[in-house]
Amino acid sequence: MNPREPGPQKIPRPPAARPGAAPPWPTHDPEGPRPRIALDHLRAAVADTEDVAALVPEAAGSAAVLCAAFEEEGEARIILTRRTEWLRSHSHQVAFPGGRLEPDETPVQAALREAWEEVGLDPDTVTIVGRLGRMATISSPMSSIHPFVGVLPGRPELHPNPDEVERVFDVAVAELMEDGCFREEIWGVGEGERPIYFFELGGETIWGATARMIYELLDLLDRGLNGPSVRSAL
Repeated sequence: MNPREPGPQKIPRPPAARPGAAPPWPTHDPEGPRPRIALDHLRAAVADTEDVAALVPEAAGSAAVLCAAFEEEGEARIILTRRTEWLRSHSHQVAFPGGRLEPDETPVQAALREAWEEVGLDPDTVTIVGRLGRMATISSPMSSIHPFVGVLPGRPELHPNPDEVERVFDVAVAELMEDGCFREEIWGVGEGERPIYFFELGGETIWGATARMIYELLDLLDRGLNGPSVRSAL
């Protein structure tokens, strides 16, 4: 499979969409040596984010997702899913495990529960180490999404729920920083414009809220917040 082959995702690209900026992180040749981005780099990048333990239950409509990472052969890998085609929203889209909060449930609890229900990830094996920025989707601007970053002791044994997940896979964080993987497009949204991010990876097109989360994670890693700089490893 061509590593840059588009996936089955349907992109509602407007006619006036145009290319955007290059990624803010340094890219590398996919045919050359891969930089070492270890789990410690990822932990350090999100270590000083908002205290997740202080989060409380929220009103209906909010959602939470889990960016679960593990280390293999010295590099950090993150777990992603492709949603089934018959789901009412975001069908076929690549996403982190997650979903809407239940009554009296905190965002962290929701992220862990959804990861268990969608891919069979045991919540007792997950250590939450930080979070990414809370965001709203284009389709539901009033709904908040809470992305959390959790680390695992090793590669997990996963069992995707076929009612929700068409495919579960993992990718090395360094692979997301290869030349040609990322692109930005500028879309007209309402009366303004906004950047839309894409990652083309192994027959999958990652875009939308998930791509924005990955963009933020890679940017934090590149800036080396609270730990060793990733830029020095590239």
